[in-house]
Amino acid sequence: MSDNRGSTVISCLTYRDAPRMLQWLCEAFGFQRNAVYEDGTGGIEHAELTLGSGMIMMGSEKKDGAFAKLQSTPARLKGTTQSPYLVVPDADAVHARVVALGGEIVIAIEDQPHGGRAFSCRDPEGHLWNVGTYDPWAPK
Repeated sequence: MSDNRGSTVISCLTYRDAPRMLQWLCEAFGFQRNAVYEDGTGGIEHAELTLGSGMIMMGSEKKDGAFAKLQSTPARLKGTTQSPYLVVPDADAVHARVVALGGEIVIAIEDQPHGGRAFSCRDPEGHLWNVGTYDPWAPK
């Protein structure tokens, strides 16, 4: 992206315990809070977390409403339907934090044939994450 304003594709994730997972995502992956809107009942209506020039949006699982009918949690779906990829400068350091914070490593950290070093994990609520040093935007 030439204007460096951030990503043009932003993953949206739903969590049963969004406040806990917001903290976990910041500690494990290094996300920064851009905006957090509480829902008044102990949950999160909407949150924006940034990592470098990328962003995810997340919030608490809803019982009612149009979006609640369309998106759910991995536990309710019995699997995942997306898996964000995070470009990080040190995949080994992120791997160590994920393990220390109880994330489940599902693909071991290793050097990739296309470049970089990467691993895949599940966060404590089951969302699949891919983390690596390969940056597809970097000059080849």
